[in-house]
Amino acid sequence: MTQTRGLAIVIPARNEEQLIGPCLESLRASALFARRTLGERTPRLLVVVVIDGSDDRTSAIARAFSDVVVVDGVQSAEGNVGRARAAGVAVALDNFGDESATALWIANTDADSQVPLNWVARHIELADAGADVVLGTVRPNFDDLSEEQVHAWTQAHSDSQPAGRIYGANLGIRADVYLAAGGFVPVVEHEDVDLVNRARARGVTVIETRDHEVLTSGRRIGRTPGGFAGYLRSQLSTPARSTYAEA
Repeated sequence: MTQTRGLAIVIPARNEEQLIGPCLESLRASALFARRTLGERTPRLLVVVVIDGSDDRTSAIARAFSDVVVVDGVQSAEGNVGRARAAGVAVALDNFGDESATALWIANTDADSQVPLNWVARHIELADAGADVVLGTVRPNFDDLSEEQVHAWTQAHSDSQPAGRIYGANLGIRADVYLAAGGFVPVVEHEDVDLVNRARARGVTVIETRDHEVLTSGRRIGRTPGGFAGYLRSQLSTPARSTYAEA
């Protein structure tokens, strides 16, 4: 079993000036926790933010983080999250060049999300334990929801239910599996589901877990036509009390 020697965290970002800062702060805290927890087992870390056609201050805010690589080259009027994620992974693969693809883990999250303290460490631990793909859970920020919506969410997503849903905000994959499956394709949404389905078809080891759940925006109008915002819109129909402008 190959020990993970590199961890690349890829984040597509489109007009997320309000949320990219908290996202990167949470990753910084999680990386520090991993170093304290795993010690010498902690691999080299790289955080890549891919600016997906933004026209706000997302890029400038991300660049204020000295430990983050920002890629501005993915530009389109509509945005394309599949292309953005693929561009981020390409930068990671190039950066880790001499690392074996079997020893590089690619962890994905979103710019409107915040990871828990154990997020980085758990991805490393599961990769070292033999996972090829890790599917983690997410939950919306309850501050963005009404009491009725919070109740509806918690009733539908109890701990007794299996994980299993595929969220780009909490997805890990070994680099050689990513490459063998053909990587992220340039689609405007569901690029995460598409990649995981192609990886599953190759008979890889997929771990579904609830133990490093990611907090994400509860907005109902997102950066893609559907995605997680569309899922919330269809499942939680009462008005929200969003703390963020929906755009």
